[in-house]
Amino acid sequence: MDPVRIAYVRYLNTKPLVEGLQGVEGIELLPAAPSHIAGMIRRGEADIGLPSVVDLLGEGEPLAALPVGMIGCDGPTMTVRLYSARPLAEVERFHADTESDTSVVLCRLLLQQMLGRLPDAVDFDARERMAGSGPEEWPEAMLIIGDKVVTDSPPAVRYPHQLDLGEAWKSLTGLPFVYAVWACRAEEAGSPRIQQAAALLDRQLRHNLTRLDWLLETRSGEHHWPADLARRYVVDLLRYRFGDREREAVERFFADAAALGLVPDRPIRWAASQPALAGS
Repeated sequence: MDPVRIAYVRYLNTKPLVEGLQGVEGIELLPAAPSHIAGMIRRGEADIGLPSVVDLLGEGEPLAALPVGMIGCDGPTMTVRLYSARPLAEVERFHADTESDTSVVLCRLLLQQMLGRLPDAVDFDARERMAGSGPEEWPEAMLIIGDKVVTDSPPAVRYPHQLDLGEAWKSLTGLPFVYAVWACRAEEAGSPRIQQAAALLDRQLRHNLTRLDWLLETRSGEHHWPADLARRYVVDLLRYRFGDREREAVERFFADAAALGLVPDRPIRWAASQPALAGS
């Protein structure tokens, strides 16, 4: 039988989701940018993936969310951040990191709800632009996600005004936020092959959450994170278990974004809870 191909993001924050799956028989891990993963699933290049959550609503093959793990927060996120040289109330457009579609929609939604302004977003290859750039080359306002917020941080003197998107969402709604969730093609969500793989993802996450200290001690260095900051990020700020509040948060986010025309006004598909693996 062909291996189940699982697309994921090679950030520090995905370690609790995928650590220990390397080399597991029947599993093939495929690293990719968050914004590419939904397309990989739709095109049949991956069987399961961790797409940016708004990409679940994209055109083409319908996707179903698998409630066995996510990247989310319940307050500050640290690594999803808007930087601005001017007060946020004056931001009319921002350069948007092309790695995450969800963060771009969330940023526009938050600025509209907080300040009554719906700014434009301009595609921005943050990883390329940040390498070796001087302050005069940085855009006036930009949204950056992922490890580079910490490991290749833009100059603070250039950006005195900043917004942590997870913190702002929590303040406005009282809800957690979900940036990415495991997903598959909707027509395959009930297949034994996908269900078994999803059960494996659930079991591995549960195991990894019991050994976060070890995981961060051994893996933070390869992502160039200081160990103490990595622990605060992964242990204190991020959330990985998907439950009823997280589902409510996704549906609230989609409803608010659809009302502004930022995402299609269509329901998300939810796969049923997966059966436990034998012996787990």
